[in-house]
Amino acid sequence: MITVLIQLMRVFAPLSFLTIGGGQSIIPEIHRQSVEIHGWLSNQEFLDLFALSRLTPGPKSLLVTLVGWKAAGWAGALAASVAIFLPSALLIYYLATIWKRHEGTRIIRAIEIGLLPIAAGMILAASGTILNAAQGGLWAWGTALACTAILLLSRINPLWLLAGGGLLFALMQPAT
Repeated sequence: MITVLIQLMRVFAPLSFLTIGGGQSIIPEIHRQSVEIHGWLSNQEFLDLFALSRLTPGPKSLLVTLVGWKAAGWAGALAASVAIFLPSALLIYYLATIWKRHEGTRIIRAIEIGLLPIAAGMILAASGTILNAAQGGLWAWGTALACTAILLLSRINPLWLLAGGGLLFALMQPAT
């Protein structure tokens, strides 16, 4: 079990530095590490934990805690949580003092502008990872694109889209 705890810390501590601004950007790497490399989860277990982590309030890095729990119980949950939160928290504390001192300067504005499309690309990659893992094929991709368009072009409450998507895919399932 100690080996798994060390593996969890080695996987999630470096990822911690990529979660600044949101944990969505590391979803592809969480999937790769937990399903493909270490085998802590099956593809379906990953999707189940991902869905569960989205239903709960609070930080969206809960997925990491759930992966740790699945890999090594409560000790794994604690190890994964500390690994994902502590390094980036310490870095942010340090960088915030520097950032505040140089706030409004040309270089800081340029960094902020440059990071936005990179963060958006990482979030899009996370979406692709989830859609591919779900194995919903063109229906899943089409639903995701339609949902994105609706959210961008309207003021509809996203809960309606969640309910509609869930109902649509439930109706598409073969009767057992």
